[in-house]
Order: sequence, then structure tokens, then C-alpha cells
Amino acid sequence: MTADEERRDPRLSRRRLLALASATTGAFVLRQTGLAQIPAPETSASPGFPADPTKVQGAPISHVGQRSPFVHLERTFADNPTKTASWSFTPLQDLNGIITPSDLHFERHHGGVPSIDPANHRLLIHGLVDRPMEYTVEQIKRFPSVSRIMFLECSGNSLDGWGTPKPDATAQSIHGLASTSEWTGVPVSTLLKEVGVKPEAKWALAEGADAAVMNRSIPIEKLMSDALIAYGQNGEDIRPEQGFPLRLVLPGWEGNANIKWLRRLKFGTGPWMTREETSKYTDVLPDGSIRQFTFPMEAKSLITWPSGGQVIPGLGQWEISGLAWSGRGRIQKVEVSTDNGQTWQDAHLQDPVLPISFTRFRFLWTWNGDESVLMSRATDETGYVQPTKEQLVAVRGTQSVYHFNGIQPWRVGKDGRVTNAST
Repeated sequence: MTADEERRDPRLSRRRLLALASATTGAFVLRQTGLAQIPAPETSASPGFPADPTKVQGAPISHVGQRSPFVHLERTFADNPTKTASWSFTPLQDLNGIITPSDLHFERHHGGVPSIDPANHRLLIHGLVDRPMEYTVEQIKRFPSVSRIMFLECSGNSLDGWGTPKPDATAQSIHGLASTSEWTGVPVSTLLKEVGVKPEAKWALAEGADAAVMNRSIPIEKLMSDALIAYGQNGEDIRPEQGFPLRLVLPGWEGNANIKWLRRLKFGTGPWMTREETSKYTDVLPDGSIRQFTFPMEAKSLITWPSGGQVIPGLGQWEISGLAWSGRGRIQKVEVSTDNGQTWQDAHLQDPVLPISFTRFRFLWTWNGDESVLMSRATDETGYVQPTKEQLVAVRGTQSVYHFNGIQPWRVGKDGRVTNAST
């Protein structure tokens, strides 16, 4: 059918229908996003960059890839880091998908990052076992390996939630002690079959080779179920600040128990009651009693865009995006509220949705310029629903600094600026 025939024919041809649909959809998107009022930006080359990259030969290959000079990603520090106590926070608001680049994975150290020659490192497994063994790193790598994508989270992550909120806080500064990686290593259960754990053994002392000689008591059930002796992270050897050459990985459990620079597993009949599980990493309850061995990290979610310190550029339709995770399994649902918790709507969970891993969620929202408070709440596959801060305080009081997983609200001002709305 010619163009003249199409004009005379009252029926819509397939070509005209597609053209009309495309034009209508484009007009709708422009009206919703406000782009119809925004002129096309002028283009100009940044200093040192060609105006037309097709006219200039590109850079040669290199041994190690680099980020674009236009991409600025970095961890931030809490206060003044020292060799005896230091933290660094992952820029969650700047990342895509669910995997955290290894060089941006959060850090938490008690005695600095040790320098370890893998050729001299050993893992000793002893105590209540039939055959005490000492393994080299290369011997560990000879066992059949597995790879699993899972998050790690410091139990002190989001601790500002318990105290006085900071209006200028960001997703990174409040919640950046959490990251997700692909971990590769040997199931602990494989090694325990080799050494023959005695029936009376119920706990193991896991110990690191750092200056703090970090150690924690771990129930044998966890070691036999899904624990790893990891030597790989995101396709490469674990980096020194994450435990090179060997790290104990306990899926879903608080970060401090995932002992880095692992050098020893000693089996006994009960927990060792170390400093890090008595005076530290315990929860003080309202009646003054102490809750100990709170290992699993509960369901949690966080809107990363728009979030604290960011600015919504204009009116119209925007995609709210964030992360959700649970130490007890898969995220089943994430709900988003744009009216300070008065109403909630289901967000879209982006594949893959994996157990004990970050899950990316997305929600379309039309901002009309009014002040708004954005929230998200996660539900995991056990049915556990992420609580509000008020619900947490009602049960646990305010004397603890660990395991805060309350709902995070962000306030969008009329100027588009986003601030922390926690109270």
C-alpha cells in the first residue's frame, strides 16, 4: 500500500498503527517526566577529551582496567580511622545491580589489615576432632570448591538509627557497612569430614591472624550447614582488607563472626565467651539483661535513589530504586510508601532474587513537587516484616548499638533536595 493509498484508506495500516503508538507513547513519557519542557543539552568536550571520539585513536590495552575518569566511586571513613579501630562505608547510592565491586566492599578492622604471605599461612583444625590437621592455602584450594553470591553486613551497620538522627546523613554514611559479593571456597563441612569431628563437639573457636587475633565462637550446626572457607571474591583472590588469603564466611550472619585471615578452628563442648561475644557484639535489652549470640541479620531494605544528599532534578516520573536483604533467606516482597507510611504499594523485584543476597527493587513514582517522605519495607520468605524504629525500640529499648534494621525514611523537599527523615 502506497502512502497515498494509506491516506485514502480509512483502515489503519500496520505501519501507521506502529507510528501512532510510538508517537503517543513518546508524548506520554515526555509529559510524565517533564522532558517536553527541557531543551536538548548543548554538547561540548571536557578538557583533555576529544569533541568527536570517532576521529581520534583510542588508548591502548592495559594490564589492569580502570574506571572512567567521569566515574568517581569511593568508600568513606567514619571519624578518624586508626590501626586499632577502623571502618569504611560502601557507596550504596552510587552502585547498580546487586554486586559490590571488591574495592568498594565495606571494611571493619580491629587491628588493621595484616600483611600475610600465603605461602606461610596455615589453617589449623584441632580440639575435639579425631585427626587434627594443618592445611596450607594451596591444600585448601585442592578441595572441591563452590561459589555463592551473598551479602555481608556489620552488626553495627545503621547504628545511627538508635540515636539522634543526622538530617544530612546519606545511604552510605548510615547503611554502608553492607556489601554483596560472589564468594568462592571450600565448604567447611568438607574439611570437618576430613578431620572427623567428635560427637561431643558443639562449638568451634574461629580465630584470625590479625594483630587483634579476632576470634568468635561458632555453633557446629552452622559450620556443617552452609559455611565456607573462602579464598575468592568476585572472580579474584580475596583482597587483603577482606581476609586474604582465607576467610570464614557464614551466610546471613553478622559480619564480625565471619573471621578474616582465618588461621584456626578449635572444637569444644561450649562457646569460649571471648571479648567479642561478651563485652562486644551483644544486645542490651530494656530490663538490663544481655542478649548474646544474635547471629542472623534480619530483613532490611533501603531506598538508594533518591536518598540523602541527592537532588531530584525536576518534576515528573522517576524510578525509585533500592536494595533489600535478609540473613534468613530470600526477599519475598518490598513495599514502597511515598506518603510517610500512610499507604504502601508493591515494588518490582529485579532478577536475580537470591537467598542471603542483595535484591534490587524498583518502583515508578510521579513527583508533583510537593514535599514527600519515601520509605521501603522488606518481607523475607519466613514472613518476617521489616519494622519501624518505634517497633524496634518498643521491644529492645535504646541501650544497644547493634542489629538496627528499622525502616529508613527520606524527605524530598519542594526544591528536590533529599534529607534523612528519621526521628
